[in-house]
Amino acid sequence: MDQLVAIDAGTTGVRSLVVDGTGHVNAIAYRELTQHFPRPGWVEHDPSEIMDLVTSTLDSASRDADGPVAAIGITNQRESVICWDRSTGEPLGPAIVWQDRRTAGRCLALQDAGALPLVRHKTGLVLDPYFSATKMAWLLEEGSVEISPSLALGTVDSWVIWNLTGGRHGGTFATDPSNASRTLCYDIRARAWSPELCELFHVPMQALPEVRPSCSRFATVACPGLPARLQGIPISGVLGDQQAALFGQACLFPGMAKTTYGTGSFVLVNAGGTCPDSVDGLLATVAWDLGSHQVTAGSGDDPEVPTFAYALEGSAFSTGATIQWLRDALSVGPDSASIGDLASSVPDSGGVVIVPAFTGLGSPWWDAEARGMITGLTRGPTRAHLARAAVQAIAQQNHDILEAMANAAIEVRELRVDGGAAVLDSLCQYQADLSGIPTLRPVSAESTGRGAALLAGLAEGVWEAAADLVRTWEAGTRFDPDPASHDRCAEDRQAWLRAVSRSLGWAAPSPPA
Repeated sequence: MDQLVAIDAGTTGVRSLVVDGTGHVNAIAYRELTQHFPRPGWVEHDPSEIMDLVTSTLDSASRDADGPVAAIGITNQRESVICWDRSTGEPLGPAIVWQDRRTAGRCLALQDAGALPLVRHKTGLVLDPYFSATKMAWLLEEGSVEISPSLALGTVDSWVIWNLTGGRHGGTFATDPSNASRTLCYDIRARAWSPELCELFHVPMQALPEVRPSCSRFATVACPGLPARLQGIPISGVLGDQQAALFGQACLFPGMAKTTYGTGSFVLVNAGGTCPDSVDGLLATVAWDLGSHQVTAGSGDDPEVPTFAYALEGSAFSTGATIQWLRDALSVGPDSASIGDLASSVPDSGGVVIVPAFTGLGSPWWDAEARGMITGLTRGPTRAHLARAAVQAIAQQNHDILEAMANAAIEVRELRVDGGAAVLDSLCQYQADLSGIPTLRPVSAESTGRGAALLAGLAEGVWEAAADLVRTWEAGTRFDPDPASHDRCAEDRQAWLRAVSRSLGWAAPSPPA
């Protein structure tokens, strides 16, 4: 049976997965990635550590493959930026992570200068430090990185591809449209890097990677740090992590939606082959480009799978990170599982509301100056109520996004969920109750890695028909809305919105007296 390996270079760790021809995950290797916080609002990674974890997990997982590996797929944290010298292979600074807020002032200045309409039209995004372009500009202007013919400015996928395929000895410097569309430099309608946007953000276009179809053979492995059995294997699928989860959840057709409860939470709806208009509070982005590997209908009853697909997206920055914060900063529990158990031990949060705006608020607020807070405290709440409030905050942020979609007449009939926090029954049920939408958790929570593996398999002919890809997804647990929870959820919703209103603009400078 065909064996595929997916590399998932995420925010808090790197995992490699072995996926067979039925879509089942048969082996996983995981290593945690060190988080660096040099200043308030700054978040960094070590690019060399990322590659060390990629090669070690790839080697470890592939040892458990039941046969030769047909192809490798790559998925990654998206907007994080790495710069390096292609002549030496050395990073020219730390990776600036998508959560980093150091360029908030630059984004505000560009917005005040009237750049937002151009950015919205060409990129589908907003002016926020979440995205890559202002990070790239900061590295060049504040990070002492010099522009040269060998300068590389890329997202994590391009760093991984380049190193795995030879590095300074002929490595492939490339990305795909799903990652390029998160940089603020890529025109999602023209499907190319935009000279106008690169000039706006002072990003040298010659330092950006080539954009290739997500589903295509990028190159083959030629990495000295890997054993001979992995050399020559094609890298045939590349997707940003949220688009990979959309593909892995078999949301192949317009109108299908998923949310990933990861470090942040991301709700994506397949928008089909036509670039959607801007929607207040939401982002338009590229879902994937299947290139020449068109998915056949399989039967006359199957809808068409667009070869080049877009998505509408809402992004919440701190969801799973909120659980980690309770664990690490407040010592509410020894591990994330124990915090989930605490949250399930009480029926409600005891009036406590946590707004986890540690790095600002994403969709639909887009306020880089919002800050986290805990409200509703009395002498009564316990650690369990704090844990419950954190779980409810995850669902509330997702509901903010679903509500923005509903206001734009985008109907989400069911929500497929994945990510680390999706194992919490209390979260999935509360999400269904709050949003009034059936919530489906698949048998395998590894949707992101599976998506990258499925894409690589499609490129190499393992799958051809939409029905074949759909059959790789298997529903696990269905959570239907409980009508008896309506009044309680309505009260929780009002408390959440009051708390959010107090967090907005918290870090803004005080006006002069």
